[in-house]
Amino acid sequence: MDRRDFLKASSAASLLACFPASLSGIERDVQAGALERRSLGRTGEKLSIIGFGGIVVNQATAAQASSRVADAFAMGVNYFDVAPSYGNAEDMLGPALEPYRKRVFLACKTTERSKEGSRKELESSLRKMRTDHFDLYQLHAVNTREDVEQIFAPSGALETFVAARKEGKTRFIGFSAHSVEAALALMDRFDFDTILFPTNWATWNAGSFGPQVLAKAQSKQMGILALKAMARGPYGKEAARKYPKCWYEPLSEPEEALMGLRFTLSHPVTAAIPPGDENLFAMAVGLAARFTPLSEAEAQAIKEKAAKQEPLFKYPSWNG
Repeated sequence: MDRRDFLKASSAASLLACFPASLSGIERDVQAGALERRSLGRTGEKLSIIGFGGIVVNQATAAQASSRVADAFAMGVNYFDVAPSYGNAEDMLGPALEPYRKRVFLACKTTERSKEGSRKELESSLRKMRTDHFDLYQLHAVNTREDVEQIFAPSGALETFVAARKEGKTRFIGFSAHSVEAALALMDRFDFDTILFPTNWATWNAGSFGPQVLAKAQSKQMGILALKAMARGPYGKEAARKYPKCWYEPLSEPEEALMGLRFTLSHPVTAAIPPGDENLFAMAVGLAARFTPLSEAEAQAIKEKAAKQEPLFKYPSWNG
């Protein structure tokens, strides 16, 4: 192990040792039996600790989409996130969310890396979502060096984002990533408002994946949004895939799912987006109303459980 790798490993180890993390830096609105709301970095917004991912209404009928959105809103969900890459989710979510649009925080994303492509996708998403602006527009799934360089290049996607904020077509700018290296590189090069990143019991403990990113995002006072709280890990070769909308094996038993959610929400994150399966989403909303931060003993038990699990992501993921 060379000196650079040693320092990386040492830094990750020290961050891992700091868990359970303090929630003192987040404003929390907590009421018994209700879905907690938390401050979103420096934005001034407060979001429900469970977000509605647009995949929940992918391939739904109009009636099903309306029902799922109405139920989520009635249960206290005020954070909705969608992307053009989620099948026909925009087509379904736009009409279903329209009656609630002024009372929710709406986020959208683009995988386009060029100025022209991202502008075209932004305008399309605004039309489909029946809104004149997004509360948050995000670079979606930034994972590679090439992604980062294309985004910041002349006529890259970031130019669209900055212009859209000036035009009032988005209030805040963020990104999602599934790579520690990409997330750190993005935060080094632009003052983003939010990050959407996997914060998962197994990847954190067994993959050294996440502590570095959350520490940097928190130091920059960014809003931290979490993916994969209810992921177990990769599907085994012989595993039955009961949830077609999940490309990974989810935590589908209530007590295990609650464990995953409690792990994630015991970190200084604002909200977690559950798997896109409608039944798992509904379960997550119900479980989150029971949220309490993990004790040190519970965190240690999860660490021991994670040691036996193959994590969905590991750090480092870039070569060289």
